[in-house]
Amino acid sequence: MWIAVGSLAAWLWLLLCQGFFWRTDVRLPSYEREPETWPSVCVVVPARDEAAVLPSSLPSLLAQEYPGRAEVFLVDDGSSDGTGELARELSRRHGGLPLTVDSPGEPPAGWTGKLWAVRHGIGLARARGPEFLLLTDADIAHAPDSLRELVAAARGGGYDAVSLMARLRVASVWERFVVPAFVYFFAQLYPFRRIGRKGSRTAAAAGGCVLLRTEAAERARIPDAIRQAVIDDVALARAVKGGGGHIWLGLAERVDSVRPYPRLHDLWRMVSRSAYAQLRHSPSLLLGTVLGLALVYLVPPFALLAGLVTGTTAAAVCGGLAWLVMAGTYVPMLRYYGQPLWLAPLLPFTAFLYLLMTVDSAVQHYRGRGAAWKGRTYARPEAATDES
Repeated sequence: MWIAVGSLAAWLWLLLCQGFFWRTDVRLPSYEREPETWPSVCVVVPARDEAAVLPSSLPSLLAQEYPGRAEVFLVDDGSSDGTGELARELSRRHGGLPLTVDSPGEPPAGWTGKLWAVRHGIGLARARGPEFLLLTDADIAHAPDSLRELVAAARGGGYDAVSLMARLRVASVWERFVVPAFVYFFAQLYPFRRIGRKGSRTAAAAGGCVLLRTEAAERARIPDAIRQAVIDDVALARAVKGGGGHIWLGLAERVDSVRPYPRLHDLWRMVSRSAYAQLRHSPSLLLGTVLGLALVYLVPPFALLAGLVTGTTAAAVCGGLAWLVMAGTYVPMLRYYGQPLWLAPLLPFTAFLYLLMTVDSAVQHYRGRGAAWKGRTYARPEAATDES
């Protein structure tokens, strides 16, 4: 009974005191007054073995309707599937913004591969002297006015970094179970409202779409200062905010990830590759996370059922109320993703999957496999010291 009371208390605190994380109305702000002169922007796209998704994403970048000067730099990071040549072919076929394709070579010791590619792309871009850098992944498709709206929001709100949580693909059965919960859990850890508030210590970004003021990047020494980060988006946001920058993160409306995760195995790898890095490779934090997930997500249905079976009314009531609050806070995210609301009561099952993924991430780490990005493995503990 007391464990059920503790779970209900935890959910009431999350509902009222965790930045209203469950709300999905933090969207890109719009401003009636557009910039008198549109600043120059360079788009940096790190890409490694992305031939499968480039035809659905790169043309959307090249087709940006941006009033100022903009160009795209795609960094082909040692791809084996012809990513670079495909990018050039798509540029020849679709036209649009100028495209430069280059390769950085193998990353030196102390660099994660993706950030080494980003560093190379930023180096190419700086020769153009842009006011802003758009860091976007190779699987992200943008609406034609995406860049225009990002720049207008950054200029209008005085932000040094504006990031959008791209709408992930939700088509397969497992994507319906796992993907909305992924964004829900992320917002629970990093409430969007707190991120954009000056003076708040909460800092996060979504690596698939980050518009970054070049001056702020130089001040925060991006990406050199976070060169070992596996969870690079959170590390980037902390570096910018730690350097006095003003950042913002919200949910996207027309910025979408086209990468499919049709099987549970694919989603499992997406989460487990960096889950233990998020916990700073700490066994004590892992234990605390497992116990916390169990208390918050698994206890409510168990307490309700056990209370009904044993006749412990208080346990059943507390468990049922906690489960009801949990499901209620999940409903807005399901609506955002256009998913049926009957998935809301099943959140404990999804949370149990995430618990197993987190434990598996730790197991893989201690087996020497560590976090990975596109075939590169980062097994050393110091490879993720900045991003948690």
